[in-house]
Amino acid sequence: MKKALVHEWFVEYAGSERCCESFLNIWDDLDLYSIVAYPDEEIEKNVLKGKKVHTSFVQRVPFSRKKFRNYLALFPLAVEQFDLTGYDLILSSSHAVAKGALTNQNQLHICYCHTPIRYAWDLYHSYLTNAGLNKGMKGAAAKLILHYIRQWDIASSNRPDYFIANSKYIAGRIKKTYNRDSVVIHPPVNTHLFPLETNKEEYYLTASRLVPYKKIDLIVDAFAQMPDKKLLVIGDGTARKLIESKAAKNIELLGYQPADKLNNYMRKAKAFVFAAEEDFGITVVEAQSCGTPVIALNKGGTAETVIDKFNGVHFNEQTAASIIEGVKKFESVQSFDYTKIHESAQKYSKNNFEDKIKIFVNEKCNIFFNNNRTSC
Repeated sequence: MKKALVHEWFVEYAGSERCCESFLNIWDDLDLYSIVAYPDEEIEKNVLKGKKVHTSFVQRVPFSRKKFRNYLALFPLAVEQFDLTGYDLILSSSHAVAKGALTNQNQLHICYCHTPIRYAWDLYHSYLTNAGLNKGMKGAAAKLILHYIRQWDIASSNRPDYFIANSKYIAGRIKKTYNRDSVVIHPPVNTHLFPLETNKEEYYLTASRLVPYKKIDLIVDAFAQMPDKKLLVIGDGTARKLIESKAAKNIELLGYQPADKLNNYMRKAKAFVFAAEEDFGITVVEAQSCGTPVIALNKGGTAETVIDKFNGVHFNEQTAASIIEGVKKFESVQSFDYTKIHESAQKYSKNNFEDKIKIFVNEKCNIFFNNNRTSC
């Protein structure tokens, strides 16, 4: 049986690339297709391992290495140009257009959906505002392109035979946006790299790319109003100057930190603070695997992974005041069982993910191919 994996782009080693890594762990004979491939060292080492990636014409247009996202309007056309007719099974790892790959009635297409296109749907208005595209000629062009993307996204939503969602939250978005049902299989977390630590120190931690939707500025605002509590901020990004301008003496911005140092800070933190409305939130589970409780927004993926007053606490709104209430709630809990917090994270391990994916895909292969083949 010939198998292919379609992924949007191989550039940075993030959550969706970890899923691709697991797909290749299960099926090392997958052929890879991607709109562009400019893999960093981590992707090359952990995911591709020397495998060839079939890329689209976007790879060859000017400035695509650094500005390929500027060619968003071409992505639907690009993914439809992949000739997949020789494959029996197509897996798509999709947070934008990968699910729109063209297949026929003799091919089984299973989409692992990280999210419907955020900036075309849920984050449409905030994306335009943050990018300065809510007015003027550039804004009009952006709105027109995203309107077209939404139309294509709906039209292509019937192409996969099955959807897998990475959380109940995303399953709800798939149902709302595409009117398609999905099964939930949470994404893989390298929990083995985040061992239990029971000796905590007196600081709170947040770590993320410093971009607007992560809401790190709100966390900094909150702790600036709590001068007796120390906050460490790890990460870099476009919102760094704004965050620096809000930081008080009790807040330390450490910038980007390599994995081993981030791991050490995470293991020893009193609590990890997370304010984004995330699809799943891998960093939250990594913190929990260290035995570190999490103070998180009660929306999105963290509404599923954080169990109030067991492995963390929830706050309800993306405001500094609500985060302050979350910290107060956390400190009102007499004690957390760090071992049980660690254990709660293990169900999201990479091994569990790969076992569940393999079982699901093999079951659907057996049904689709009329039990003529025992597995994919």
